[in-house]
Amino acid sequence: MDNTEFLGAINELAAEKNIAKEVIFNAIEEALMTACKQSYRHTDNVKVLVDHETGEYHVYVTKEVVEDDAVFDPEIEVSILDAKEIDDSFELGDMINIEIKSKEFGRIAASSAKNVLLQSFREEERRVVYDEYVSMEKTVVTGIVQRVEDKRAIVNLGSSDATLTEREQIKGETLKTGDRIKVYILEVKDSRRGPKIYVSRTHPDLVKRLFEEEVTEVRDGIVEIKNISREAGSRTKIAVWSNNEDVDAVGACVGMNGSRVNSIVEELRNEKIDIINWDENPAKLIENSLSPAKVISVIADSEEKTAKVVVPDYQLSLAIGKEGQNARLAARLTGYKIDIKSETQAKESGEFDFLNYESEYDDDEYYEDDEYIEE
Repeated sequence: MDNTEFLGAINELAAEKNIAKEVIFNAIEEALMTACKQSYRHTDNVKVLVDHETGEYHVYVTKEVVEDDAVFDPEIEVSILDAKEIDDSFELGDMINIEIKSKEFGRIAASSAKNVLLQSFREEERRVVYDEYVSMEKTVVTGIVQRVEDKRAIVNLGSSDATLTEREQIKGETLKTGDRIKVYILEVKDSRRGPKIYVSRTHPDLVKRLFEEEVTEVRDGIVEIKNISREAGSRTKIAVWSNNEDVDAVGACVGMNGSRVNSIVEELRNEKIDIINWDENPAKLIENSLSPAKVISVIADSEEKTAKVVVPDYQLSLAIGKEGQNARLAARLTGYKIDIKSETQAKESGEFDFLNYESEYDDDEYYEDDEYIEE
Protein backbone atom coordinates (compact mmCIF):
# COMPACT_ATOMS: atom_id res chain seq x y z
CA MET A 1 0.00 0.00 0.00
CA ASP A 2 1.47 3.36 -1.00
CA ASN A 3 1.03 6.51 1.05
CA THR A 4 -2.00 7.68 -0.93
CA GLU A 5 -3.83 4.40 -0.37
CA PHE A 6 -2.77 4.39 3.27
CA LEU A 7 -4.08 7.91 3.83
CA GLY A 8 -7.31 7.05 2.00
CA ALA A 9 -7.83 4.04 4.24
CA ILE A 10 -7.36 6.24 7.31
CA ASN A 11 -9.87 8.78 6.01
CA GLU A 12 -12.39 6.03 5.30
CA LEU A 13 -11.90 4.49 8.74
CA ALA A 14 -12.27 7.88 10.43
CA ALA A 15 -15.55 8.53 8.63
CA GLU A 16 -16.94 5.04 9.18
CA LYS A 17 -16.14 4.87 12.90
CA ASN A 18 -16.57 8.60 13.59
CA ILE A 19 -13.03 8.67 14.97
CA ALA A 20 -10.73 11.67 14.62
CA LYS A 21 -7.80 11.07 12.25
CA GLU A 22 -5.45 12.34 14.93
CA VAL A 23 -6.53 9.47 17.16
CA ILE A 24 -5.90 6.95 14.38
CA PHE A 25 -2.41 8.29 13.71
CA ASN A 26 -1.60 8.17 17.42
CA ALA A 27 -2.83 4.56 17.54
CA ILE A 28 -0.59 3.65 14.58
CA GLU A 29 2.40 5.21 16.34
CA GLU A 30 1.60 3.25 19.49
CA ALA A 31 1.19 0.03 17.49
CA LEU A 32 4.54 0.48 15.75
CA MET A 33 6.22 1.15 19.08
CA THR A 34 4.66 -2.02 20.46
CA ALA A 35 6.09 -3.99 17.55
CA CYS A 36 9.51 -2.51 18.30
CA LYS A 37 9.27 -3.61 21.91
CA GLN A 38 8.53 -7.13 20.75
CA SER A 39 11.54 -7.14 18.43
CA TYR A 40 14.15 -5.19 20.42
CA ARG A 41 15.40 -5.30 23.98
CA HIS A 42 16.10 -1.58 23.97
CA THR A 43 13.32 0.82 23.01
CA ASP A 44 14.58 4.05 24.56
CA ASN A 45 16.52 4.66 21.38
CA VAL A 46 13.56 3.94 19.06
CA LYS A 47 11.57 6.72 17.38
CA VAL A 48 8.31 6.39 15.47
CA LEU A 49 7.46 9.24 13.12
CA VAL A 50 4.16 9.47 11.26
CA ASP A 51 3.37 12.36 8.94
CA HIS A 52 -0.30 13.17 9.58
CA GLU A 53 -0.59 15.06 6.31
CA THR A 54 0.83 12.50 3.89
CA GLY A 55 0.39 9.27 5.85
CA GLU A 56 4.11 8.50 5.44
CA TYR A 57 5.63 6.74 8.43
CA HIS A 58 9.13 5.73 9.52
CA VAL A 59 10.65 3.85 12.43
CA TYR A 60 14.19 4.75 13.45
CA VAL A 61 16.61 3.30 15.95
CA THR A 62 19.38 5.56 17.24
CA LYS A 63 22.82 3.90 17.44
CA GLU A 64 26.30 5.05 18.40
CA VAL A 65 29.08 4.75 15.82
CA VAL A 66 31.91 2.62 17.22
CA GLU A 67 35.03 0.86 15.94
CA ASP A 68 34.42 -2.10 13.66
CA ASP A 69 35.58 -4.56 16.29
CA ALA A 70 33.83 -2.76 19.21
CA VAL A 71 30.19 -3.57 18.44
CA PHE A 72 29.07 -5.40 21.59
CA ASP A 73 25.32 -4.66 21.28
CA PRO A 74 24.05 -4.30 17.69
CA GLU A 75 20.78 -2.81 18.94
CA ILE A 76 22.49 0.32 20.23
CA GLU A 77 25.81 0.31 18.36
CA VAL A 78 26.85 0.36 14.70
CA SER A 79 30.33 -0.12 13.23
CA ILE A 80 32.05 2.79 11.55
CA LEU A 81 32.18 0.75 8.36
CA ASP A 82 28.41 0.24 8.25
CA ALA A 83 27.82 3.87 9.20
CA LYS A 84 30.02 5.07 6.31
CA GLU A 85 27.88 3.03 3.94
CA ILE A 86 24.86 5.06 5.04
CA ASP A 87 26.64 8.41 4.98
CA ASP A 88 30.35 8.93 4.47
CA SER A 89 30.33 11.94 6.79
CA PHE A 90 29.66 9.90 9.95
CA GLU A 91 32.48 9.71 12.49
CA LEU A 92 33.21 7.66 15.61
CA GLY A 93 30.96 8.67 18.51
CA ASP A 94 28.18 10.04 16.32
CA MET A 95 24.61 9.11 17.19
CA ILE A 96 22.85 8.19 13.96
CA ASN A 97 19.27 7.21 13.08
CA ILE A 98 18.94 3.95 11.18
CA GLU A 99 15.55 3.19 9.67
CA ILE A 100 13.79 -0.06 10.49
CA LYS A 101 11.38 -1.40 7.90
CA SER A 102 8.11 -2.64 9.41
CA LYS A 103 8.37 -5.77 7.28
CA GLU A 104 11.39 -6.70 9.37
CA PHE A 105 9.17 -7.19 12.42
CA GLY A 106 8.48 -10.80 13.28
CA ARG A 107 5.05 -12.46 13.30
CA ILE A 108 4.59 -12.00 17.05
CA ALA A 109 5.57 -8.35 16.88
CA ALA A 110 3.15 -7.74 13.99
CA SER A 111 0.36 -9.52 15.85
CA SER A 112 0.97 -7.44 18.97
CA ALA A 113 0.90 -4.25 16.92
CA LYS A 114 -2.37 -5.29 15.32
CA ASN A 115 -3.93 -5.98 18.74
CA VAL A 116 -2.82 -2.59 20.06
CA LEU A 117 -4.28 -0.90 17.01
CA LEU A 118 -7.63 -2.68 17.32
CA GLN A 119 -7.79 -2.02 21.06
CA SER A 120 -7.13 1.68 20.50
CA PHE A 121 -9.91 1.82 17.91
CA ARG A 122 -12.37 0.03 20.21
CA GLU A 123 -11.60 2.35 23.12
CA GLU A 124 -12.00 5.41 20.92
CA GLU A 125 -15.28 4.11 19.51
CA ARG A 126 -16.58 3.59 23.05
CA ARG A 127 -15.46 7.08 24.04
CA VAL A 128 -17.15 8.65 21.01
CA VAL A 129 -20.42 6.81 21.71
CA TYR A 130 -20.25 7.68 25.42
CA ASP A 131 -19.63 11.37 24.69
CA GLU A 132 -22.51 11.35 22.19
CA TYR A 133 -25.06 9.95 24.61
CA VAL A 134 -23.87 11.56 27.84
CA SER A 135 -24.57 14.89 26.12
CA MET A 136 -28.11 13.63 25.49
CA GLU A 137 -28.96 12.86 29.12
CA LYS A 138 -32.35 14.31 30.15
CA THR A 139 -33.54 14.43 26.55
CA VAL A 140 -36.01 12.34 24.55
CA VAL A 141 -34.94 10.16 21.62
CA THR A 142 -36.68 7.66 19.38
CA GLY A 143 -35.54 4.05 19.60
CA ILE A 144 -36.46 0.65 18.22
CA VAL A 145 -37.13 -2.26 20.54
CA GLN A 146 -34.52 -4.91 19.74
CA ARG A 147 -35.67 -7.58 22.16
CA VAL A 148 -37.45 -8.09 25.46
CA GLU A 149 -35.73 -10.28 28.03
CA ASP A 150 -36.30 -10.83 31.77
CA LYS A 151 -38.95 -8.07 31.72
CA ARG A 152 -36.33 -5.63 30.38
CA ALA A 153 -36.46 -4.14 26.93
CA ILE A 154 -33.30 -3.51 24.91
CA VAL A 155 -33.84 -0.41 22.77
CA ASN A 156 -31.56 0.52 19.89
CA LEU A 157 -30.94 4.28 19.78
CA GLY A 158 -28.81 4.27 16.63
CA SER A 159 -25.16 3.81 17.52
CA SER A 160 -25.81 2.06 20.83
CA ASP A 161 -28.40 0.04 22.74
CA ALA A 162 -30.17 1.22 25.87
CA THR A 163 -31.83 -0.65 28.72
CA LEU A 164 -35.48 -0.02 29.61
CA THR A 165 -36.05 -1.75 32.94
CA GLU A 166 -39.42 -3.05 34.07
CA ARG A 167 -39.67 -0.19 36.57
CA GLU A 168 -39.25 2.41 33.81
CA GLN A 169 -41.85 0.84 31.50
CA ILE A 170 -45.39 2.17 31.31
CA LYS A 171 -47.70 -0.08 33.28
CA GLY A 172 -49.82 -2.18 30.96
CA GLU A 173 -47.72 -1.40 27.88
CA THR A 174 -46.65 -4.47 25.94
CA LEU A 175 -43.47 -3.90 23.97
CA LYS A 176 -42.62 -6.04 20.97
CA THR A 177 -39.52 -6.37 18.81
CA GLY A 178 -39.55 -3.69 16.14
CA ASP A 179 -41.72 -1.19 18.07
CA ARG A 180 -40.66 2.44 17.64
CA ILE A 181 -40.93 4.28 20.95
CA LYS A 182 -39.80 7.56 22.45
CA VAL A 183 -37.70 7.24 25.59
CA TYR A 184 -36.20 9.64 28.11
CA ILE A 185 -32.45 9.17 28.67
CA LEU A 186 -32.06 8.86 32.42
CA GLU A 187 -28.37 8.15 32.78
CA VAL A 188 -25.30 7.17 30.80
CA LYS A 189 -22.51 5.25 32.55
CA ASP A 190 -19.08 4.48 31.18
CA SER A 191 -17.78 0.92 31.32
CA ARG A 192 -15.02 -1.21 29.83
CA ARG A 193 -17.52 -2.85 27.48
CA GLY A 194 -18.95 0.44 26.29
CA PRO A 195 -21.48 2.97 27.58
CA LYS A 196 -24.45 1.70 29.55
CA ILE A 197 -27.51 3.78 28.73
CA TYR A 198 -30.62 3.67 30.90
CA VAL A 199 -33.89 5.07 29.57
CA SER A 200 -37.41 5.63 30.90
CA ARG A 201 -40.99 5.75 29.67
CA THR A 202 -42.37 6.72 33.10
CA HIS A 203 -40.35 9.81 34.05
CA PRO A 204 -42.44 13.02 34.29
CA ASP A 205 -39.87 14.87 32.19
CA LEU A 206 -40.66 12.55 29.28
CA VAL A 207 -44.01 14.35 29.06
CA LYS A 208 -42.29 17.73 29.33
CA ARG A 209 -39.87 16.94 26.51
CA LEU A 210 -42.69 15.63 24.32
CA PHE A 211 -44.55 18.93 24.75
CA GLU A 212 -41.34 20.79 23.86
CA GLU A 213 -41.14 18.74 20.65
CA GLU A 214 -44.82 19.13 19.76
CA VAL A 215 -45.63 22.67 20.92
CA THR A 216 -43.68 25.49 19.31
CA GLU A 217 -44.62 27.94 22.05
CA VAL A 218 -43.17 25.66 24.72
CA ARG A 219 -39.99 25.07 22.73
CA ASP A 220 -39.56 28.84 22.23
CA GLY A 221 -40.18 29.64 25.90
CA ILE A 222 -43.41 31.57 25.29
CA VAL A 223 -45.34 28.95 27.23
CA GLU A 224 -43.61 27.62 30.34
CA ILE A 225 -44.25 24.25 31.94
CA LYS A 226 -44.24 25.01 35.65
CA ASN A 227 -44.77 21.56 37.08
CA ILE A 228 -45.83 18.02 36.22
CA SER A 229 -47.26 15.20 38.29
CA ARG A 230 -47.63 11.83 36.67
CA GLU A 231 -48.79 8.27 37.21
CA ALA A 232 -47.42 6.70 34.06
CA GLY A 233 -49.89 4.82 31.91
CA SER A 234 -52.88 6.32 33.69
CA ARG A 235 -52.92 10.11 34.14
CA THR A 236 -50.72 13.19 34.07
CA LYS A 237 -51.38 16.72 35.26
CA ILE A 238 -49.33 19.54 33.80
CA ALA A 239 -49.41 23.19 34.92
CA VAL A 240 -48.53 25.77 32.28
CA TRP A 241 -47.99 29.53 32.22
CA SER A 242 -47.85 31.98 29.34
CA ASN A 243 -45.16 34.66 29.26
CA ASN A 244 -47.17 36.45 26.57
CA GLU A 245 -50.61 37.75 27.50
CA ASP A 246 -51.75 37.25 23.92
CA VAL A 247 -51.00 33.52 24.05
CA ASP A 248 -53.31 31.09 25.82
CA ALA A 249 -51.01 28.58 27.52
CA VAL A 250 -53.55 25.78 27.77
CA GLY A 251 -54.85 26.35 24.25
CA ALA A 252 -51.34 26.29 22.79
CA CYS A 253 -50.63 22.93 24.45
CA VAL A 254 -53.97 21.42 23.43
CA GLY A 255 -53.71 22.57 19.81
CA MET A 256 -56.38 22.86 17.15
CA ASN A 257 -59.04 20.24 17.88
CA GLY A 258 -56.66 18.69 20.40
CA SER A 259 -54.10 17.80 17.70
CA ARG A 260 -51.02 18.58 19.78
CA VAL A 261 -51.96 16.91 23.02
CA ASN A 262 -53.54 13.96 21.21
CA SER A 263 -50.26 13.07 19.50
CA ILE A 264 -48.59 12.94 22.93
CA VAL A 265 -51.46 10.91 24.39
CA GLU A 266 -51.07 8.45 21.51
CA GLU A 267 -47.32 8.15 22.12
CA LEU A 268 -48.01 7.43 25.80
CA ARG A 269 -50.55 4.72 24.93
CA ASN A 270 -53.67 6.80 25.69
CA GLU A 271 -52.47 8.16 29.02
CA LYS A 272 -54.90 10.93 30.09
CA ILE A 273 -53.35 14.41 30.29
CA ASP A 274 -54.93 17.29 32.22
CA ILE A 275 -53.47 20.68 31.22
CA ILE A 276 -54.19 23.47 33.70
CA ASN A 277 -53.23 27.10 34.12
CA TRP A 278 -50.53 27.83 36.66
CA ASP A 279 -51.38 30.52 39.22
CA GLU A 280 -49.17 32.23 41.78
CA ASN A 281 -52.08 32.17 44.21
CA PRO A 282 -51.89 28.66 45.70
CA ALA A 283 -55.62 28.47 46.35
CA LYS A 284 -56.44 29.26 42.73
CA LEU A 285 -53.75 26.81 41.61
CA ILE A 286 -55.28 24.09 43.78
CA GLU A 287 -58.69 24.78 42.29
CA ASN A 288 -57.24 24.46 38.79
CA SER A 289 -55.32 21.31 39.69
CA LEU A 290 -58.50 19.46 40.69
CA SER A 291 -59.82 19.78 37.14
CA PRO A 292 -62.06 18.41 35.69
CA ALA A 293 -63.93 18.69 39.01
CA LYS A 294 -65.73 21.95 39.84
CA VAL A 295 -64.72 23.65 43.08
CA ILE A 296 -66.87 25.81 45.39
CA SER A 297 -64.11 27.10 47.65
CA VAL A 298 -60.48 26.69 48.64
CA ILE A 299 -58.74 27.81 51.81
CA ALA A 300 -54.97 27.38 51.55
CA ASP A 301 -52.42 27.69 54.34
CA SER A 302 -49.11 28.59 52.70
CA GLU A 303 -47.09 28.04 55.88
CA GLU A 304 -48.44 24.58 56.68
CA LYS A 305 -48.79 23.69 53.00
CA THR A 306 -52.31 22.43 53.59
CA ALA A 307 -55.59 23.25 51.88
CA LYS A 308 -59.28 22.69 52.58
CA VAL A 309 -61.43 22.32 49.51
CA VAL A 310 -65.21 22.24 49.14
CA VAL A 311 -66.86 20.79 46.03
CA PRO A 312 -70.50 20.24 45.06
CA ASP A 313 -71.92 16.98 46.42
CA TYR A 314 -72.18 15.47 42.95
CA GLN A 315 -68.56 16.39 42.17
CA LEU A 316 -66.94 14.74 45.21
CA SER A 317 -66.14 11.45 43.46
CA LEU A 318 -64.72 13.28 40.46
CA ALA A 319 -62.58 15.57 42.62
CA ILE A 320 -61.10 12.65 44.54
CA GLY A 321 -60.82 10.44 41.49
CA LYS A 322 -60.63 6.69 41.13
CA GLU A 323 -58.69 5.33 44.09
CA GLY A 324 -57.88 8.94 45.03
CA GLN A 325 -55.82 9.56 41.90
CA ASN A 326 -57.10 13.02 40.97
CA ALA A 327 -56.56 14.40 44.48
CA ARG A 328 -53.19 12.67 44.74
CA LEU A 329 -51.91 14.13 41.47
CA ALA A 330 -53.25 17.58 42.42
CA ALA A 331 -51.37 17.39 45.72
CA ARG A 332 -48.12 16.49 43.96
CA LEU A 333 -48.59 19.23 41.39
CA THR A 334 -49.22 21.97 43.94
CA GLY A 335 -47.12 20.72 46.85
CA TYR A 336 -50.11 21.04 49.20
CA LYS A 337 -51.83 18.41 51.32
CA ILE A 338 -55.42 18.71 50.15
CA ASP A 339 -58.50 17.84 52.25
CA ILE A 340 -61.61 17.62 50.03
CA LYS A 341 -65.16 17.76 51.40
CA SER A 342 -68.53 17.84 49.70
CA GLU A 343 -70.73 20.89 50.26
CA THR A 344 -72.97 18.94 52.65
CA GLN A 345 -70.00 17.62 54.63
CA ALA A 346 -68.52 21.11 54.87
CA LYS A 347 -71.76 22.65 56.20
CA GLU A 348 -72.18 19.90 58.76
CA SER A 349 -68.60 20.29 60.00
CA GLY A 350 -69.08 24.00 60.66
CA GLU A 351 -65.63 24.77 59.26
CA PHE A 352 -67.05 26.77 56.36
CA ASP A 353 -69.58 29.15 57.91
CA PHE A 354 -69.56 31.31 54.82
CA LEU A 355 -71.37 28.56 52.96
CA ASN A 356 -74.50 29.35 54.96
CA TYR A 357 -74.98 32.80 53.47
CA GLU A 358 -74.64 34.70 50.20
CA SER A 359 -71.16 36.10 49.65
CA GLU A 360 -70.97 39.83 49.05
CA TYR A 361 -67.82 39.36 46.96
CA ASP A 362 -67.52 38.69 43.26
CA ASP A 363 -65.62 35.62 42.13
CA ASP A 364 -62.41 37.50 41.47
CA GLU A 365 -62.60 39.93 44.40
CA TYR A 366 -62.02 37.71 47.40
CA TYR A 367 -58.26 37.25 47.56
CA GLU A 368 -56.62 37.73 50.94
CA ASP A 369 -53.04 36.54 51.48
CA ASP A 370 -53.06 32.94 50.28
CA GLU A 371 -56.82 32.45 50.58
CA TYR A 372 -59.25 32.28 47.73
CA ILE A 373 -63.01 31.78 48.07
CA GLU A 374 -65.42 31.37 45.20
CA GLU A 375 -69.14 31.43 45.85
